Amino acid sequence: MALPKDYLERVYAGVLGKIIGVYLGRPFEGWTYDQILNRLGEIHYYVHDRLGVPLVVTDDDISGTFTFLRALPDCGNTFDLTAEQIGQAWLNYLVENRTVLWWGGMGNSTEHTAYLRLKHGIPAPRSGSMALNGKVVAEQIGAQIFIDGWAMVCPGEPDRAAELARRAAQVSHDGEAVFAAQVLAAMEALAFVEADLNRLLDEAVRLISADSLIYRLIADLRNQRARTDDWHETLDFIFQHYGYDRYGGNCHVVPNHALIHLGLLYGGDDFQRTLSIVNTAGWDTDCNSGNAGCLMGIKNGLAGIDAGPDWRTPVADALYLPTAEGGSCVTDALQVAQWVAGIGCALHGEPAPRLKDGVRFSFDLPGAVQGFVPLEGAPVRVENVSGHSQRGTRALAIHYAHVAPGVPARVATATFLRPDAFQMKTYDLFGCPTLYPGQVVAAEVCAAEDNPALAQMRLFIEVYDEEDRLAAIPGGVESLAPGERRLLTWRIPDTQARPIARIGLEVLDSARTAGTLYLDWLDWQGEPQVCLTRPERRGQAWQLAWVNAVSHLETGNEPLRLIQDEGRGMLAQGTLDWRNIEAQAPCTPHLARAFGLAVRVQGLERYYALLLEHPGTARLICRWYGRDEVLAETPLTWEWGQTLTLSLRAKGDCLTAWVDGVQILQAEDARLSGGAVGFIIEEGRLGVDGVCVRPA
Repeated sequence: MALPKDYLERVYAGVLGKIIGVYLGRPFEGWTYDQILNRLGEIHYYVHDRLGVPLVVTDDDISGTFTFLRALPDCGNTFDLTAEQIGQAWLNYLVENRTVLWWGGMGNSTEHTAYLRLKHGIPAPRSGSMALNGKVVAEQIGAQIFIDGWAMVCPGEPDRAAELARRAAQVSHDGEAVFAAQVLAAMEALAFVEADLNRLLDEAVRLISADSLIYRLIADLRNQRARTDDWHETLDFIFQHYGYDRYGGNCHVVPNHALIHLGLLYGGDDFQRTLSIVNTAGWDTDCNSGNAGCLMGIKNGLAGIDAGPDWRTPVADALYLPTAEGGSCVTDALQVAQWVAGIGCALHGEPAPRLKDGVRFSFDLPGAVQGFVPLEGAPVRVENVSGHSQRGTRALAIHYAHVAPGVPARVATATFLRPDAFQMKTYDLFGCPTLYPGQVVAAEVCAAEDNPALAQMRLFIEVYDEEDRLAAIPGGVESLAPGERRLLTWRIPDTQARPIARIGLEVLDSARTAGTLYLDWLDWQGEPQVCLTRPERRGQAWQLAWVNAVSHLETGNEPLRLIQDEGRGMLAQGTLDWRNIEAQAPCTPHLARAFGLAVRVQGLERYYALLLEHPGTARLICRWYGRDEVLAETPLTWEWGQTLTLSLRAKGDCLTAWVDGVQILQAEDARLSGGAVGFIIEEGRLGVDGVCVRPA
C-alpha cells in the first residue's frame, strides 16, 4: 500500500495529539469525576498552573509509546517482528526501578511484573500471560497506553497495526487488555485514510473476538450514543456497568477504554471537546487523553488541533523520552515524528523523510517550533512561518522589539533538562545532553527585508553552574543587513564538565530597534572533544547527565564511585551520533567480578566494551541482548585497588583497546555504528575520575 501523501504531517499531528492529551490529563491522573468537578470544574484547557506543577513532564504513556517501538529499527524494520524481540527491547531500554514504567512491584504493577519475568529469562509472550500472572494483573491498562506508535507505522492498514499491537501488548498483558490495544491501534491506523468514526469502529471490532468484553462494551456505548445526546447519561451508564468497582487491580483497562470511546462518540469530531469529555470523566486521565488525542490528531491533522484554543504554544513541541539510551531523552515532536515516519517508510520500502536534508531543527511543518521559546529579557516572540527557506518551505520567525542596552532578545531550545525538570514530581528523569564541546553548530539565518537597521546577533549556549543556574557562553557576533542571509558556524568551547542546557540565538542591544530574523535551520555535527567528570563547581545537573544503571552512585573522594550489588551495572553518557571516537578513563576496581569501558552504547544490551574479568582476562566484547560475544581476548593480570587507564577506540568497523598505553586487543564488528560511552561494573565497586572522549 502506498503511504499517504501527507503521511509525515499526520504522524506529527498524532505525536502532538498524544503529548497534548497526556500533558492535559497528567496533573489530575487518578481523580474521580466528582473530584474533578469539585476542584477544577469541567476540563477545557491545561490546569497545571492551577495545581503548581510543570506542563512538560516525564510520563510512562509518552516514554513507553516511543521506547518499545525501537524494537522495529533495532530488528531491521520488518513486519515479522515478534513479541520476544519487543521484550528484548524492554530489557535494553528500561533502567530497572528508574525509567518509563511504574515500578510498583511484582503482582501490583503489571509492567514491573512482566519486566521481572523477562529479566529472569521468561520470554514474551509468556512474560505477560494470564496463565503466569493472573487475570487481574494481565488486564490492566498498560498495553493500551503504549500502542500509538504501532498504528503510526501502519497508515491505512488496521490489520497490520492490530497485529503489531497484539505482539507488543503480550509482552506484559493478556485478555481484554490485548483486545483494547488492538482496537485503538486499528482505529488510529485507519484514521490516516478514513475520517468517519463509525467506520473506524466497525473495522476495529472486526479484528477482535466477538465474545470479548471489549467488543460488548463498544456495542453498548454505540447504542447509548444512538439513544441520548447527553454524555453525562452515558457516563452514568459506564459507572453502573463498566465501573472501577467491577474490576480488580490499580487501573483496569475496561473502565478506561470505555471513557476513550465516550470522548470520541460525544466529542463531535472536535479535538478540544473530545479531550474535555475524556478528562472530565476522570480515572486514568493522562492515558485516556493521550490515546484520544493521538487518534484525533491523526484523523483531523494539524488543522483539527489548531481549530480550538492554542494547545501548541505552551507545549512548544517539547517532550522527554528517558531510557537507557539517554541521548534521545531531550527531544521534540517533529524529531520524534520524523523518526516514527522513517520506520513506517522503511517498512513499506520508501525513503525516510529528511526535512531540509535531515537537520535537527528544520521547522518545516506548520506550527513547528521544536522547543524554541523566548527567554526572559527583552520582548521577543517566535512563530513558524511560510517561506524564508532555501532548503524547505518554512522557517522560524524571531520577532524582536526595541532592545534596551544590555538586554538581548533571546530564543533557545533545550539540549538537556529544562530548569523546571528539577521540581518534577512524576517519573524519574535523567538523560544525556544532546550537544557537547568540540561539536560544530551550524545555522542559517536571514533578516527581514523591511528591517529598519542592521541586526547584531550571535549564537549562544547556556550551561548549568555550581548552583544549577543557567550561565551563558556566547559565540561570535555577526551583523545582518536587511534581506541578507548568513550561514553561522561555531565550534562549542570547553565548558569545564558543565552540561549544556540549551542553545539559541540572541539579538544584541546594539540593534536598538525592532525587526525580524528568520532561523531557517540549525544543526550540529562532529564528534565531541570533552572530559566527562565531576566539575570543580558541582551542583546536581552534571550527575543527571549520566544514565545511571548501577545499584548505587556516589561522589565522594572519587569523582564517581559505582557500586553494583549483583549482576552488571552501567553508567553511560553520550548520543547515538558519537561514531568515530576514542575514550580514555583511569579506573580503580576496589572489588569487582569484572569492570570495563564501553563505547557505542545503545542501551543496556547493545554496546562494545573492553571488559577486564577477575582475576586475569581482558576481553573485547559486543554485548548483544543478554550475551557477551567475545571479539578478542588476552590474559591480563590485575589486582583490586590497582588503577588502570583503559582506552577504547571505535573507528569505522575497527575496535582497538589499550591498558596503560599498551595496545592489547583489536577486532572488527559492524553491528553498532554509534552511541554513548560508559563504565561497566559487575558485583563490586569501581572508582573513576571520569572519561575523556575525542575524535578517533
